[in-house]
Amino acid sequence: MKNRYSSHLFWGVHSPLSSLTGAGLIIMASSKLAFAILCAAALVWVYSLTTLAFSGAQRIMPIRGKSIILLFLSAFMSGMFILLVGLLNPLLILGTGFFLVLIPPCCLASGFFDDSESPSLGETVLRSLLEAGALAIIIIAVALIREPLGQGTLSIPGGIQGIIEIFDFYSENGFFPVRFFSVSAGGLLLLGYGTALFRYLREQGGNTPRGEAPEAGL
Repeated sequence: MKNRYSSHLFWGVHSPLSSLTGAGLIIMASSKLAFAILCAAALVWVYSLTTLAFSGAQRIMPIRGKSIILLFLSAFMSGMFILLVGLLNPLLILGTGFFLVLIPPCCLASGFFDDSESPSLGETVLRSLLEAGALAIIIIAVALIREPLGQGTLSIPGGIQGIIEIFDFYSENGFFPVRFFSVSAGGLLLLGYGTALFRYLREQGGNTPRGEAPEAGL
């Protein structure tokens, strides 16, 4: 637990790009900026509320079955988010619900409660918000590359159709989008090259924290 909390959010071994936490979520949620923004909000919602509820009731938690309780809590918080957003924008939820259900497993993999010597409630909640924010930033950054290149548009949540396209690059300039980036294979390729570049820059900059050996693989 101490190693996890001392690990850098982006350079440490527990960072999303180092351990590829939520790789499937990154690929699916980054196809459109509107989806990425909604996923970022869901990550903050689920991580913070799940950690707050679990930490607040940790004294009465059984010794065994913590992972099951954490998965139940995160799935419940994710369901609440889907329900609330579905009341406001049902079409957007129809296009994003299939990958929002991947957030609870990502929260479970965060490992906040693997150690009996857990930090304070405030520190745990803050760390969960930071990890959710780090993953959200990565998803939004990938979406800002994939949607303009792959579809020639840039969208945000809202409108009667679920999303609003605020820009249409190719219709004005006469260029055609590189459709490959809009599909899962293109997103996976982009994530792979981005991860390789990230690890190369980390090693060249000497940003691997002490006591954290570089990973041997993905």
